[in-house]
Amino acid sequence: MAAPTVRRRSRRRALRTLLIVAPVLGGAASARAGEYPLSTVIFGSLEAGPSGFVTVGAKVAADRIDRDGFVALASLGTGRRGERGPSLAGARPTILTRWTMLGAALAGYQWVADWGVVALFAGPEGSIESLSGPGGAAFLPARPGLRIHGEVWARPSEDTLLTATLILGSARGHAWGRLSYGWRAWGASVGPEAAFYVDETGYRKTSLGLHATDLEVGDLRCRVSAGVLMESGRASAGPYVSLTLWRPL
Repeated sequence: MAAPTVRRRSRRRALRTLLIVAPVLGGAASARAGEYPLSTVIFGSLEAGPSGFVTVGAKVAADRIDRDGFVALASLGTGRRGERGPSLAGARPTILTRWTMLGAALAGYQWVADWGVVALFAGPEGSIESLSGPGGAAFLPARPGLRIHGEVWARPSEDTLLTATLILGSARGHAWGRLSYGWRAWGASVGPEAAFYVDETGYRKTSLGLHATDLEVGDLRCRVSAGVLMESGRASAGPYVSLTLWRPL
C-alpha cells in the first residue's frame, strides 16, 4: 500500500501548489476542478504605495487545472505614478503624473509535476498613457506590443513554497519580476518577497517585503504583501501594500 499512498500525497501536494498560483498566473484550481471540462478563474489585484496599480483579469485552462495543458490569460490594468519633467535653467523640475492603462491577451502551456508548476505565456499587449502637469494633460499615442510571461511555483518541501515570475513587454519596453519564499503558518504560506520593475522611460522601482499567500476569505483566496519600496527620483524609500483576490467560477 506504500506506493498508492505516496502517489496520493504527491497529487495532493501538486494540487495544493496549483491552488495558490493565482496571484500572478491569474488563476487558481478549485478542489472540484476535475468535474468540469474548463477551469475558469477571475482575479484582481491592488498595489498601493508611492505609485499604484490595479489589475483585473481571468485565466482559462483548456483541460483540468491540475494537469499539463494549454491555458489562456487575459488582464487589464491601470495605474499612476509621479515623474520629473523638463525644467528651465534655475527652476525646479516640473512634477508630472503619468497615467497608464495596460492590457494583454496571452496563450500558453503549463507543466504540472509533483513538486509544482511551470508555466509560459506569450501574446499581444497594448498600452495607453497620458501625462498631466501644471500645463494640462496630454494623451500619448497608443502602443501595441508583445508580452512574454514565465513562472515557476515550487514546493521544496510539504510546508514551503518558492515562486519566481518574470514578465517582459515591448509595448512600454518594460520588465517586471518577483521572487518569494514562504513557510506554512497561520493557514497560509508566509515569508519574504522581492520585486523589481523597469521601463524604457528610465523609471525603475524595487521592493522588499513580507507576504502571506493562500489566505481564505469566504469563497475567495488572497495574498497580502507589505514592505518598503524605492522608486527612481525619490531620495528615500516608502511603504507599499498589495492585495490580490481570486475565485474559481
